Amino acid sequence: MTFQVIFKSSFLENVASISIFDMVLAMVLAFAIGMFIFLIYKKTFAGVMYSSTFGVTLVALTMISTLVILAVTSNVVLSLGMVGALSIVRFRTAIKEPLDIAFLFWSIAVGIVLAAGMIPLAVFGSVAIGVFLLIFANKKSHVNPYIVVIRCADHDSEAAATEFLRKQVQRLVVKSKTVQKGSVELNAEVRMRDDNTDFINILSEMTGVTSAVLVSYNGDYMG
Repeated sequence: MTFQVIFKSSFLENVASISIFDMVLAMVLAFAIGMFIFLIYKKTFAGVMYSSTFGVTLVALTMISTLVILAVTSNVVLSLGMVGALSIVRFRTAIKEPLDIAFLFWSIAVGIVLAAGMIPLAVFGSVAIGVFLLIFANKKSHVNPYIVVIRCADHDSEAAATEFLRKQVQRLVVKSKTVQKGSVELNAEVRMRDDNTDFINILSEMTGVTSAVLVSYNGDYMG
């Protein structure tokens, strides 16, 4: 057996295993749907700091997964080697927003479905997921939550401040309480009746209250 025969059997056969049209079509569709995923991510982002590199990663991940699955479906031996290679990959980057995980899986799933030739499923599924995220991810509560931080001198002033605050807001839930000698700090989540914040001024002037702070937050309390 000559080197030419070995080269021909192991390499040239794989070159023609996937047509040029299939490769181009799959990669173009992967790029187009990846851009659609990126736009949905940009529209629905509600975190603290927007990362444009994560959006680009979604497009690249869609195309990469398409490329990998195209190679796997064309060669059984290659698919076994690919499984072994990918099994040792470990990702250490922390995902800060829970919704980002959905976008990552969405990109990977679209790449797999496109490479499998299920183009209608990839397009229809992406449109359905995108509409769902646009409707529910940006859905805001009519009553915005706030955190009120009150520092009082003693238990009596704390009770008076809490009672006054409870009458001024629609809902009050105590989140944390820190007590030190001669000082009480109370963190409470409140839902306001309207946009009027004058009650904080009155609260800060009450006897025994050293300070009162009103902070808006997105509802994800950490502590």
